Amino acid sequence: MTVQDAAPLLTLSGIRKHLGERSVLDNVSLSVRPGELVVLLGPNGAGKTTLLGTACGRIAPDGGTARLSGHDPRRDVDARRSLGFVPQELALYPYLTVTENLQVFGRMMGVTRSALGERVSEALEWSGLEERRHDRVQTLSGGMQRRLNIVASLLHRPGLLLLDEPTVGVDVNARERIHELLRRLRAEGLGILLTTHDLLQAATLADRVVFMLGGRIRLEGAPEVLIDQVFEDAKEITISLSTVPDGSQRAALMTAGLTGAHGDRTWTGSVTGGYDGVADWNHRLDGLGLAAAEIRVREPSLEGVFLKLTGEELGL
Repeated sequence: MTVQDAAPLLTLSGIRKHLGERSVLDNVSLSVRPGELVVLLGPNGAGKTTLLGTACGRIAPDGGTARLSGHDPRRDVDARRSLGFVPQELALYPYLTVTENLQVFGRMMGVTRSALGERVSEALEWSGLEERRHDRVQTLSGGMQRRLNIVASLLHRPGLLLLDEPTVGVDVNARERIHELLRRLRAEGLGILLTTHDLLQAATLADRVVFMLGGRIRLEGAPEVLIDQVFEDAKEITISLSTVPDGSQRAALMTAGLTGAHGDRTWTGSVTGGYDGVADWNHRLDGLGLAAAEIRVREPSLEGVFLKLTGEELGL
């Protein structure tokens, strides 16, 4: 049975949430299946964290339904026990050792005393922290603390893992160790939903990315499929202009297939013919009375996909 054939672990249908007059979530629907890693992308204020809170039953939606394996997470304790949640802020006891933290969290999540020792040993192995098991958490690096935070949420062996910015504030090496851990968990059949600002992380890690903007899902799909659909055989081009274009110049740039990004001087789009197309763009700009300070051509990215399809900056 493939991932897509499996029944969803998480189903969010038409979720709506308001804070005062502001719409935080506007008719959001998504699902996560066993062995699937879904990444929520969006700027601060897009509604990602609120959506995670709704998924785990901590936030009551104003409309729509949230279901964990078919059950309401706000009403069903067993449903909530089927998931692990890793918040953006570290949830660890700094003055306790690594092992003591795992023991405390295991007992809090209902792991029996007879099973706790095995679960802690398993968590230490998965996180690569065996040699630091007797060290206080406050002595660990940021990346090690992040890994410990993740495995602490898995001691009760949930089927679904929710993570809010799991690699924020860690270096490249620590981030890759966390990626490796998440890939192993996915291979074991765990369903994973995480939020991130990191487009490269999403492109390399996700089975499916979900772009959120202003409380709505604007784009969804497998990274490579979205890129292929939008760019086909073209490359992504970014042009930084020497001057700010006027109204007629802006209209001409948009007619030529470019989209403004990162201010009025930067424009992005697609170009056929690869790097040979740069000379053609120099001629076009000259004809519009514009000059390029820099022209970059690269393999298409998820940010380019979002800009091309929505005409809006993701603002990460």
